[in-house]
Amino acid sequence: MSRTPYDHDLERGMRNRRAILGDDWVDRSIANANEFSADFQAFITRYAWHEIWGRPGLDPKTRRVIVLAVTSALGRWEEFDLHLRAALTGSEATRLSRDEVKEALMQVAIYAGVPAANTAMSHAQKILREIGQELAPLPATQTHHSGVGREALTRSEPALVYSVREPRSGAAPRHTVVLAHALGCDSMMWDDFANALAQDCRVIAFDARGHGQSAAPAGPYSMAELADDAQRLLSELDAGEVVWVGLSMGGMVGQELALRHPDRVKALVLANTTSGYPAEGVANWDQRIAAVREGGLASIADAVMQRWFHEEFRRMQPATVARWRDRVASTDRQGYLGWCEAIKRHDTTARLRQIRKPTLVIAGELDAGTPVAMSQLIAREIPNARLIVLPKASHLSVLEQPVAFEAAVQGFLAGL
Repeated sequence: MSRTPYDHDLERGMRNRRAILGDDWVDRSIANANEFSADFQAFITRYAWHEIWGRPGLDPKTRRVIVLAVTSALGRWEEFDLHLRAALTGSEATRLSRDEVKEALMQVAIYAGVPAANTAMSHAQKILREIGQELAPLPATQTHHSGVGREALTRSEPALVYSVREPRSGAAPRHTVVLAHALGCDSMMWDDFANALAQDCRVIAFDARGHGQSAAPAGPYSMAELADDAQRLLSELDAGEVVWVGLSMGGMVGQELALRHPDRVKALVLANTTSGYPAEGVANWDQRIAAVREGGLASIADAVMQRWFHEEFRRMQPATVARWRDRVASTDRQGYLGWCEAIKRHDTTARLRQIRKPTLVIAGELDAGTPVAMSQLIAREIPNARLIVLPKASHLSVLEQPVAFEAAVQGFLAGL
């Protein structure tokens, strides 16, 4: 029986080469091959394009980034231009966005040196213009870190520090999402989650009064005025309707905001929070207030970590726990106490049925500060609210179970 010879490795390599560089370039390379260069063309097709690009351990986009980094670091500008042009104009499955190319070259600047990255930036801008992508003028003094967003201070008092992350997709935002942190934390609590949402959403995070870099006026505070803080921030930003994501005290503010300013709220995510405390809970807050007044926040910081993070997390991630302990201990005492007064008096239970907005309630299976029963009550009282209980999560569920927390919120946003 006769068989037709078929070089599978060569054909696989050619398939991969066309997928990455495009038919036009590959066709020109093949057409230019001759008796001197044909062996070399076959060699690189087998060994570069099949043996390396055909390995499933890295996806094609990651391999593109590696090639751009290596060729720019080594000054292989002809190869860099070839791969960059292909990366920007390739199929959707393998194409790199302009932002992804920029991030790769920022990494080159650190690990291969600024001169290489500077030349690569020049080549990239030339190619971007050649393929029809406009590059609007932007002074270097007006740029901001993409993982933090544009930071600013409210014009109104008390001054609140906030950040705005615009969608990295470059398209109109799918939603405007506001992130409200827990007592003793600040907006940094949301960094990873905020950056995930900012792929296609406008994300606003802020330090509540008395926290982070925001002003800390004398208390006591009320939940109503804290909801009004959020309203004036969003009015200054002309934010329109927002999806409010609040954890713990941030969830309490979200309830009050939806009741006091319903036109501001498009939907609610209420995580690890409550609609009010029984008499025993109020007494616990009085004890905490007395402890802080007597010994400062450092005196309660260890106990707070016990409530925020379950035992396994504390054992596996001691550096994370230590960082948040320091954050609690360094929080402004006057601001912290002002919030404690507002939280102990917080009570929306009888008014929850007035909230007519899509609502997701997230609870932590192991949360001792705001047990699952408190979330069940909120979900039962807000019409059509949905409850998700995250396994192996205590109070700061977005930090203990970030993947599950993001999946729950993204699923909720997809249904709005």
